[in-house]
Amino acid sequence: METTQPQLRRLQIEIKGMATSDGAGVKLMRSLGSGPHARLDPFLMLDEFSSINPGDYIAGFPAHPHRGFDTVTYIIDGHMRHEDHMGNIGHIQSGGVQWMTAGRGVIHSEMPEQVEGRLRGFQLWINLPAKEKMKPVLYRDIQPDQIPVLALQQGGFVKVIAGSVTIEGNSVQGPIQGVTTEPLYLDVRLAAHSSLRFALPRQHQALVYTYEGQLQIAGQAVGNHSAGILTEGDTLEIHSLEQETRFLVLAGKPIGEPVVQYGPFVMNTRAEIEQAVADYQQGKLTEPAGN
Repeated sequence: METTQPQLRRLQIEIKGMATSDGAGVKLMRSLGSGPHARLDPFLMLDEFSSINPGDYIAGFPAHPHRGFDTVTYIIDGHMRHEDHMGNIGHIQSGGVQWMTAGRGVIHSEMPEQVEGRLRGFQLWINLPAKEKMKPVLYRDIQPDQIPVLALQQGGFVKVIAGSVTIEGNSVQGPIQGVTTEPLYLDVRLAAHSSLRFALPRQHQALVYTYEGQLQIAGQAVGNHSAGILTEGDTLEIHSLEQETRFLVLAGKPIGEPVVQYGPFVMNTRAEIEQAVADYQQGKLTEPAGN
């Protein structure tokens, strides 16, 4: 009986993070989303923010709208407060995640709850298929102790935020399940000169984002603050180099629909974008269609 050899994913392209600012002047590094062609269906944008200087983050992200996608805020160090137009209030603490489906519309703010110390984390935007873009807003606030952490034999760990994965014979399921695009979201720490190998769904698009150290995939290096877009395959093998390395692994099932983006609105057609802008200007962004 023949056995099928695993197809290793390789590095297809590297998108280096670009220094920019957003909100009221929060300094960050943007890889995905740094240009109209720098996307990986279903992922629209990936921002990394990290600073010990309050001047880089203290102004936060005052009230702003969204429509048509999910935002995933993952705080590694620090504390942020979330509020929206419906009066919802949430706190994202070190190691916690907020998974927000903006759907038909939300107006919210994300503000640091600290005046000193390090604020470090990520915000990921995940597209929604056309049939879900106008669904009601939904929040999933995930506390640090709700995120499973798998200790690796060679040192380090894997945090499973979304999806399911089997590593070193251990199957781990993250707290976020049931999303149409079936996202996998891992935060990994590898000891120096070690490796990690696991299966990925062949139909998923995938990337790694290095935020400490440097890693190699199939002999090709992915630098610090860079998103490495991967080729097709069913297996991912990652090697750390001379120092401990931390990185994200993101994978998701592509939607395969047109993407039209105008700032915080992501829809399928220009007409839908114009409607979103009009709804926002008229105070109707968050109302169900027909109201």
